[in-house]
Amino acid sequence: MRIVLLGPPGAGKGTQAKRVVDAYKLPHLSTGDMLRAAALEETCIGKKLQQTMADGKLVSDQLVIAAVIERIRQPDAKNGFVLDGFPRTISQAVTFDDLLYTDRIHLDHVIELRANEDVLLNRIMNRARETTEAGQAVRVDDNPEALKVRLDAYSEQSAPLIDYYRVRTILRSIDGLQPADDVTSEIFKMIGRG
Repeated sequence: MRIVLLGPPGAGKGTQAKRVVDAYKLPHLSTGDMLRAAALEETCIGKKLQQTMADGKLVSDQLVIAAVIERIRQPDAKNGFVLDGFPRTISQAVTFDDLLYTDRIHLDHVIELRANEDVLLNRIMNRARETTEAGQAVRVDDNPEALKVRLDAYSEQSAPLIDYYRVRTILRSIDGLQPADDVTSEIFKMIGRG
């Protein structure tokens, strides 16, 4: 089962990805984790990533996609994966789809977690407060200003993916602001577990 989770920052993609991964015993493919892992490898892509990161440059779409494809070709992803944070743009999605087609692989589900920006702001601020009360360090991006920047970037770059996948008739949407267990239940129904 190959799943992509879409949604704005704070919509619960990470929480839901973990639940699906645990239930189906699939690898959770986080783009950041994949890029860091690939940079440690002595592959052609790994060496390019090492140089790019060492130079302090942003990793190009081509390298991100190459790292994702390299990762999903590994044995533990043979029966599927859950992608969270990729693709981020239409360009990445089109190239990714083309490469999947070349490998005779297809996405089974693209699930959008919808969320209202005002509610997301409250959710992020509550998360920061609870983290502080627990005596833990608050994420540097758990503040209204950083969330606004992240939401603007999502609206500009990633929100168009919703229509891209809707046209391909693979997109399913869920209210991501429901209680987490309700969201999980809906996801499991969509993917045939519920």
